[in-house]
Amino acid sequence: MGEAILCYGKSGSGKSRSLLNFGEDEIFLVNVIGKRMPFAKKFKYEMTSDNVDVIKSKLKAMPCKVAVIDDAGYMMTNTFMRNRDAKDQFSVYNQIGDMMWGLVRYVKKELPDDVLVYILMHEESDDFGNTKLRTIGKLLDQKVCLEGMVTICLRCVARGTSHLFLTNSTGTGIEKSPEGLFELEEPNDLKAIDTKIRKFWGIEPTKKEDGK
Repeated sequence: MGEAILCYGKSGSGKSRSLLNFGEDEIFLVNVIGKRMPFAKKFKYEMTSDNVDVIKSKLKAMPCKVAVIDDAGYMMTNTFMRNRDAKDQFSVYNQIGDMMWGLVRYVKKELPDDVLVYILMHEESDDFGNTKLRTIGKLLDQKVCLEGMVTICLRCVARGTSHLFLTNSTGTGIEKSPEGLFELEEPNDLKAIDTKIRKFWGIEPTKKEDGK
């Protein structure tokens, strides 16, 4: 099974920036709304789509072992905005819930064992400073709980001019990771994160034979 990994944070916290150290042919980037990356590098394998069925089919066929969906929250936002005038709003929220739940399940059930898919999303905070994924609809918040479907959930934070990954919650967030995998704070480098995960779980990417 593939591995879905959540990365969440505020706008400007370094989610997209964390891709900088990947080689140009090392990742498949799903750029959901076609925004420019915060660096000059361009990736060889990239697509713009918010259609979950298209995204799943492209994940299945991608030529590399790392995918990044940035920003997956706009898959929900765009679906909601396209259907905001629908009479049956309950069905719209169900559609959004099914979409995100189905995406994570697809990664875990249908992709090869050596594929890691990083799902980047925005965060929201309550009046007490508790942070969570920014989602749309109670189905995802109360019934599905996306972070409950994954083993690793990282939070991006900015401190002055520095950007970091928080890897385990201190009580106010949903970040989590296996014991011994990370330090409590890791540099904002998703390539280094990917390397550590693969070493920890013994996930060696298999190479496709020529012509296959």
